[in-house]
This record gives sequence, structure tokens and C-alpha cells, in this order.
Amino acid sequence: MTPRRLRLGVNIDHVATLRNARGTAHPDPVQAAALAAAAGADGITAHLREDRRHIRDRDIERLRAEIALPLNMEMAATAEMVAIALRLRPHAVCVVPEKREERTTEGGLDVAGHREALRPLLTPLIEAGIRVSLFVEPDPRQLDAARALGAPVVELHTGAYCEVEGDARAAELARIVAAAAHAEAVGLECHAGHGLTFDSVAPVAAIPAIVELNIGHFLIGEAIFTGLEAAIRHMRARMDAARTTIGVSS
Repeated sequence: MTPRRLRLGVNIDHVATLRNARGTAHPDPVQAAALAAAAGADGITAHLREDRRHIRDRDIERLRAEIALPLNMEMAATAEMVAIALRLRPHAVCVVPEKREERTTEGGLDVAGHREALRPLLTPLIEAGIRVSLFVEPDPRQLDAARALGAPVVELHTGAYCEVEGDARAAELARIVAAAAHAEAVGLECHAGHGLTFDSVAPVAAIPAIVELNIGHFLIGEAIFTGLEAAIRHMRARMDAARTTIGVSS
């Protein structure tokens, strides 16, 4: 069986971080999303945080209205965010853990430990036809809990893999490989993301059961040096080259 083409979702949060540093309208994250689309992105990801530290409500509204690519709205499991998602109807939501003091999302959502608290928040989204993804550690317990909640998608947290080297990285990659296979076996669509770079993306991109990568901070940082379109095209090329090793053409 020919493995599926690997999709690339580009996270434009930190274009908004830069904009908000000056309190002006520039740089515009929606313009960045348009550039990402031109460069070959398959979707746009944006995290609407409780404190609105980067993406704002109006950004989500504009992304939904002005960008043709599917919008993946990252959000905490709160009544406020569920209401916003139900009103704006993005293509997908990815539910992530969220703490005010963190600089970026740290680790996966504990679905197994909070399954019953999550259920009434996720059910209206699923019933509304919004694709629900849960951002989790590469742990079979979390995947089984996601499946029990009826979420069709999981996104595996790749942060630990990206932050270590040598044997430790190989061990983290093995966890991701095993988790992706388990997700596929129990009927979950498997995505992955967090911390991926040009140097670390290929081994994850080569995992057949993973169908989408979401990458943001590195691409926005690299854009300072090469431009956003060039950075995305280079990432797309590395992903496609890795995928070719398992029989997929770009």
C-alpha cells in the first residue's frame, strides 16, 4: 500500500507575537498565512490563547474569511474557546494544555487523567462537524483515551525528541514511531509537531502512519534570514524527500 502524502500545517502565531510587541498592525499574520499558502502549505495553524498574547480573535475571523487553506485553531479546553470555535467554525481545532506562565505549549494534554472533564467540551465540537485533534505525548494510554472520547485525530508532541541528541533522541523517535503505529491501529489519524527544524524533521516525516506535521516557530525564525516562502519551500522539500524513502512522491 502506498503511504499517504504528508501534509504541512504552518503555524503563524509568532508573526502575531512580533506584531504585538509594538502594538501596531504590522507584521500581519494573515499576510503570512497567504505567503504560506503560496509556498505550498496545506493548512494554517493559529493558537488563540486565553491571554491573547499573540493571535487575537480578529485574526481567527480574518483567517477563516480570507485564507482558502484549512484553518486549524489551537485552543485550551475551556467553555470560552469552545464557544468561539462553534461560532467561527474552523476546519479543525487542536486542544492543547495551556498555562499563563509558559512561553510555549509544554508537553501534551493529559487526556487519560481528564477524560470525563474533556467530554462535555469536545462533544459539541465533534457534533458540529469540526475536526477535533488532541495534542498528546506519544503514549498509548493517551491515544486510547483520545479514541474513547471520539476525537478522530491526535497530534503527537515532538518536543522531547527535538530537545535531545544521540541515543536519547533515538529513544524518543522510537516512542513516536510506536505511538503513531498504535494511533493508526486504533483508528486515529496521526499528526505530529513542536520544535521540528530542518535538521530534525526527516525522521518524523518518514513515519508512514503520520499524515500531517505542524511547524511554526522555526519557520518564522528562519524567515528572518531567508524569507517565509523560501523557509516553507525548504521544509516542504525536506519532508517530501524523507517521505520518498517510504515510497511517496511529492
